[in-house]
Amino acid sequence: MNKRIIKKVFSIVIIVVIILIYFFNPNVNRSINTALKVLTSADVNKVIEYLRSFGSMTAVISFMLMVLQSVLAPIPAFLITFANAMIFGWWKGAILSWTSSMVGAVLCFYIARIFGRDIVLKFTTNESISQMEDYFKKYGSKTVLVCRLLPFMSFDLVSYFAGLTSMSLGSFLIATGIGQLPATLIYSYVGGMLTGGTKIFVTALLIIFALTIFITMLKQIFSEKNVV
Repeated sequence: MNKRIIKKVFSIVIIVVIILIYFFNPNVNRSINTALKVLTSADVNKVIEYLRSFGSMTAVISFMLMVLQSVLAPIPAFLITFANAMIFGWWKGAILSWTSSMVGAVLCFYIARIFGRDIVLKFTTNESISQMEDYFKKYGSKTVLVCRLLPFMSFDLVSYFAGLTSMSLGSFLIATGIGQLPATLIYSYVGGMLTGGTKIFVTALLIIFALTIFITMLKQIFSEKNVV
């Protein structure tokens, strides 16, 4: 219990420091706002242009953005995956996208484990958590792997909820790593080959898919508020 309290206090201090830096450092504030604007633009060309503007730091910035989107869904991860594939080639891009998404998953996992259910509710809804509880009852220890293989399941929701369970970090990492790999490889391979009209068409389809998930989440949130 003492270790958990120490971790919680330490995490709160880090969060407060980050918030203070964001609000009181103009350069950091501007950089984060620009990154969020680019990511929410749903334009893969803007993401590519933004990442390339960092030169030798492109891979590092891409890594950080992927971690950011893991925590702040519904920012579409596939835009970053596409961009990585187009900038670095499909297999190098896949490695970068996969490893950064793994770090993002671990971050969500620990946020939930340290702060508990209340903090998870800030990122999702009671209905979504209940859905995840049903999945865990049905699939047990295989739940994370199954959910990672389902394209319509929210990446961050699975990570957050896993942190609320007794699941070990090792089991979580293995399930996430295996489950996330197929989608990452497919997106990277397709992204590396897309050009012109084909790129726009496929990107549009993925954006529609992401928006559908987002709208469904909003409906759940408003439904719960109406019930209350």
